[in-house]
Amino acid sequence: MIAEAKVTLSGGVNEPFPLNTPVLVLGNLAKAALLDSTGRGLGTLPAAMTAIFDQIGAMVVVVRVAEGIDDAATTTNVIGSVVDGKATGLLALKDAQAQLGVKPRILGVPGLDHLTGVIAAMVSVADDLRAFAYAYISADTMEAAVTSRDGYGSKRLMLLWPEFTGWNTALNAEVALTSTARALGVRARADNEVGWHKTLSNIEVNGVTGISKSVHFDLTNVNTDANYLNGNEITTLIRSSGFRFWGSRTCSNDPVFAFESAARTGDILADTIAEAHMWAMDKPMSKVLIKEIVEGINAKFRSLKASGYIVDAYAYVDTDLNTTETLAAGKLTISYDYTPVPPLEDLTFIQTITDRYLVQLVA
Repeated sequence: MIAEAKVTLSGGVNEPFPLNTPVLVLGNLAKAALLDSTGRGLGTLPAAMTAIFDQIGAMVVVVRVAEGIDDAATTTNVIGSVVDGKATGLLALKDAQAQLGVKPRILGVPGLDHLTGVIAAMVSVADDLRAFAYAYISADTMEAAVTSRDGYGSKRLMLLWPEFTGWNTALNAEVALTSTARALGVRARADNEVGWHKTLSNIEVNGVTGISKSVHFDLTNVNTDANYLNGNEITTLIRSSGFRFWGSRTCSNDPVFAFESAARTGDILADTIAEAHMWAMDKPMSKVLIKEIVEGINAKFRSLKASGYIVDAYAYVDTDLNTTETLAAGKLTISYDYTPVPPLEDLTFIQTITDRYLVQLVA
């Protein structure tokens, strides 16, 4: 998560959150509170951390950036660059694994994703990390939100509109609350409580009291604002037994990755399989080793299938890809296919009136 710093921290208090450096916060509001040195919630980070921790005590990688003299300068700071060999802004998230031993998988720039170019830069980082990004569309109307959505086509991006509202204790007033930060928290909670195969949609959001724009929702009516937004790949907010995100679609141009769960399943399988086979690297290549790798992957697939994380998957050695030349060069290719679990997005009930049960009255 990238956050803007409006308050200049000094002395020892500044050390836990140096600028442009990934810092790990282990579900600890006390540590995050160090960023709000004035008690007025200035900057985007204090509110964002509260929003996430309202949902779950998540492990959060934070990168602070300095507020610029105007929006353009702030945008540059958020997007980041490499200065004297050090990555800044969003690019610093790529250093998290090396510096913290943690790879960010859920990305967001709460309160700053309205800045031109920030979402595109975040998607680029998401592609490099095989992570998934959430972003708010800054628009006054749902029609304008749909127009803005056309600018994106990534399978690793979910767009949100509008925002939540809630009480700000520092201002003693009800204010707009970033939907992005709450999406990050709900996503982390869903991963923990259900699994990464569950989409963001239809999970109650904690710590909010309203929605910033009117969004008509009716489960029995397809002609609603919510369905219009969902049909244009925008996840919206609804009130139904609490406040919830509603929508499971990414911005993907490829229908195979239309759903958030499909995109995340592919990335998590890729990382899981790669990380689980560090042990095999640079071992003498043999028939036994190859068999052990393939059987281990398929055993993992069977476990994921039994737990409901995937419909099914299968790993195998494609002899066309593993030629004498490639094997002699120390290269082995293992192929696998998989079917992700789709969300139940459209449930239809067909009603028919009949008189055939009337005979039960005199039976």
